[in-house]
This record gives sequence, structure tokens and C-alpha cells, in this order.
Amino acid sequence: MEKQCILVVDDDKEIVRAISIYLEKEGYEVLCAYDGIQAVELAMSRNIHLILIDVMMPRQNGLAAILKIRESRNLPIIVLSAKSEDSDKILGLSMGADDYVTKPFNPQELVARVKSQLRRYTSLGDIHSTSQNLISIGRLTFDADNHTLTADGEPVRLTATETKIVELLMKNAGRIFPAEEIYRRVWNEPAFSAENTVMVHIRRIREKIEINPKEPEYLKVVWGIGYKIDKPEKQ
Repeated sequence: MEKQCILVVDDDKEIVRAISIYLEKEGYEVLCAYDGIQAVELAMSRNIHLILIDVMMPRQNGLAAILKIRESRNLPIIVLSAKSEDSDKILGLSMGADDYVTKPFNPQELVARVKSQLRRYTSLGDIHSTSQNLISIGRLTFDADNHTLTADGEPVRLTATETKIVELLMKNAGRIFPAEEIYRRVWNEPAFSAENTVMVHIRRIREKIEINPKEPEYLKVVWGIGYKIDKPEKQ
């Protein structure tokens, strides 16, 4: 069985080395990069399953690298950063990261988050193309077998986390899910300050599926309660 490959990106070589040791003990193959440009080059040329990336780096920072990688690759990205403010986390998630870990981090927690993201990613990639389990709501069609979404027949590029949220809401169209429940179901861990994290992902999904994200037809917030995907009033 092919080893899953993780790209670790940080300008601090000691941190890269320490993370590599923990991941290799868990049986992963590890590639290393020390700035955003190297990270983009490796992400485009190698078969990588997950990226751990720092924010503040020379030549090209982590957020710019994430934006570039997201143009062509849909794989889990975990941001590593010394910044712990909510605004920094929201910025990282809005740029396309799936998770955010602040330094100094607990190595066991980091490994657990890596495993969680890879489980979600590989389950989404487990394609059985023989059956067609389609959920259609207005302009949107979700293929529950292949975990793909189209809008007006055009593929929508979603991250693994965004796909899980869309799948949950489309399979339960009309039901309102509190942010805490979305977080528990999608991240498979207890909800801790879930509201901001879920909100950022909801906003990103809206930007991809709605004609006018500021006046959404489908992905709606019910203030004080949660989020739902609803059939538009005019179909």
C-alpha cells in the first residue's frame, strides 16, 4: 500500500525536522519545504495528500502559497502559525485552509488533526462511479457517490471540508443545523469556538455556488439558530 505523503512547510528547519519525525513514526512519507515558492512547486509536481504550512515565511508567505495551490489542487491544508487571534484564524481559513493549529502545538494533537483531515479526504476520494446517487435542489446537483457538486451543470471546486458541509446540508435540505452541530459532524471532534470556523467555510461555499453571495438563494443563515440549504422560492 502506498504511503500517504505529507508536505511540511516552515522556514524554521528545526520545526520541520521535529514534525517530520512525529509523522514518519506514524508511517507517513514526509516532504519538506522552507518557503511558499518551494511549497507550490512540490504541491504541483508530487503526489501529496496533505500540507502543513506556516504563515510567516521568506520569498512567499503561507497564505499566498495556499491561494496558488488551491487554484489546481484540492487536498487538506493545515496552517501552522504563532498567531492565535481569531482574525488570523479566519483569514487563514478564508484563504483556503481546512484547519489551523497555533504554535507552540502539542505534537499528539497535530498528528490527530492530520489523521482527521486525511480520513475526511480519503473518504471523499473513495469513488464508486457505477451508481448515481444524485441530490438536486434548483441549480445545484450533489453526487453523493462521487462527492462532487455542480451548479448549472458546471463543476464546483470544493475543498474536502466544504464538500462535507454541502453534503450534510443537501442531504438534509430545509433542516437548520447549529454551527456546533455542523462542526461536530464535519470535523469529528467537540465543537470549540466553532461559530467563526463554520462561518468562514459557509461564506466560501456561498461564493462558489450563489449567483449573488450577499443575497443567497440556497445556503441561508437562520439568525441565532444555524444554517440550512433551502430550495429557492423560484425554480
